[in-house]
This record gives sequence, structure tokens and C-alpha cells, in this order.
Amino acid sequence: MIKVLLYEMDNPTPSTAPALPPVPRPVRRKKRGVNAFGATLVVAIFLAFLFTAWMPDSIFAANLSEQLSLILTPQPVSVVNALNTPQPQLRIGIVAGHSGNDSGAVCRDSTGQVTLTEADVNMKIASLVQKQLVDRGFQVDLLNEFDTRLNGYRAVALVSIHNDSCDYVNDQATGFKVSSSMDTRDVNRATRLIACLVDRYERATGLTFHSGSITGDMREYHAFSEIDPNTITAIIETGFLNLDRTILTNHTELVADGVVQGILCFVKNENVEPTPSPTFAP
Repeated sequence: MIKVLLYEMDNPTPSTAPALPPVPRPVRRKKRGVNAFGATLVVAIFLAFLFTAWMPDSIFAANLSEQLSLILTPQPVSVVNALNTPQPQLRIGIVAGHSGNDSGAVCRDSTGQVTLTEADVNMKIASLVQKQLVDRGFQVDLLNEFDTRLNGYRAVALVSIHNDSCDYVNDQATGFKVSSSMDTRDVNRATRLIACLVDRYERATGLTFHSGSITGDMREYHAFSEIDPNTITAIIETGFLNLDRTILTNHTELVADGVVQGILCFVKNENVEPTPSPTFAP
């Protein structure tokens, strides 16, 4: 008996009590990434706040909703590409009358020495017109009188710059003239180009529209039949080299600005006063 007890003490019987379940370890949850849309919204609101720091109230009020919509709305690839593609420049042609061909009208002093040529005046005005239009974002071709590029030339407008005689005619031989092609496909647009040039040039220079002496040479100017028929064109004689010589030579920037304003009026479809109908001289 004692041996049995000692045996049991030395070799205890395994317990039949159920084992306790293991204590679960706390699971560390990974922080989820910030929702992409939420981040975009925060950025958009931040940008909108920055805009208000420097943009005028009127501009901000008008464009904020469009800006936020553009930022928050996913854009198709084609739309994004279109927004990022530079818009083509409008092409305008400026002809420097007689340039590359002849001198045009020639002014001489009392001894017969040449003091001024029409071609030189035309080129100076045309070059300034080109520069002003280029500065405004247009693509401008400065063309010679019989430039080979005139053949089939395509542009939103073509203006040829000339001047009238150096000789004294009478006290009325002052002012400017404008004419366009007689065979244009778009009479309305051609008429509008003339109206814009007359109105803006007269305002800029103070010279009067000399409608009574527009000649057949102006109405049948050779470039009219050489360029693409869809190109709207005009010829302007910016003044008389005799009585208007001072403004043409000493205030050339003002003369050029008058031509530029006339072209911009046409291209931008600005308001213009009706132009008196010219009476054509033979």
C-alpha cells in the first residue's frame, strides 16, 4: 500500500481538466491611406484660399466654381491634351508698298536732290505695324511689293501700306485713302475691314478720310488677284508725302498705331462707326 502511494506520488496521473484557451494578442491595425479624393479636395480648397490672397474679388467670384470643377473633375486624356496644346496664332500679312521693286513716289528738294522716297516711308510704317502685332501675339509676315509669297497667300487679313505723291497738288491733297478688292468672295468682311481701318486710323492720326480720290489702281491692286480669295485684304495710303510729311516721318509710331488699331478692330470684331461710301475717281 505504501509502495502504491509512493508510486502514484512519483508518477502522478495526467489531469483530465480542460486546458484554458490562449489569450488572444491585440492586433495592430495599419492606418489606411488617405482617400485620394479627399486629398484632392483639401488641395483644391488650399489653392482656392491662395487665389483669394491676390485675385480681385470680381475675378475670383466669377471663376472659382470653374476652377474647382476643373481641378476636381477627372478629365479625359483628349481634353487634357487639348487644354495643354498651344492655340495657333492668327496670321496677318503686311505689304511694304514698292519695297523690293521701286522707290515709289520720290521727294526732292529745290536742287533736285532726293530727300525722301515713298518706299522708305512705307517700310518704316510696315515694320512698326509688324512689331506691334507680333507683340500682341499675332504671326505677321512682312512682304515686299511683288513678294512670291503673295501667290495664294492665306491669312485672316492682308494690308498693303502706301503713300501718296510728294508733289503739291492743292490744299485739299491731305489725308488718307483705303480700298479693298472689287472681286472679294466676302463683301461684308471686306467692307468691315475698310470701315475699321478708316475709323481707327482717323481717330489715331487726326487725318481725314480722302474718299474722293480713290483711284482704279487702288481698287484693282495687283495683290488682290494673287492671294487666296478667302483672305480679306485692303490697301491704305496713309497720307500725302507733301502736306502730311511731318506726321508720316516725325510721328511714324502714331501712323503705325492707327493701322494696327484698324486691323485689331477687324480681327476682334469690335464696334465701328459706319464708313461714308467713297466716290471713286477714274
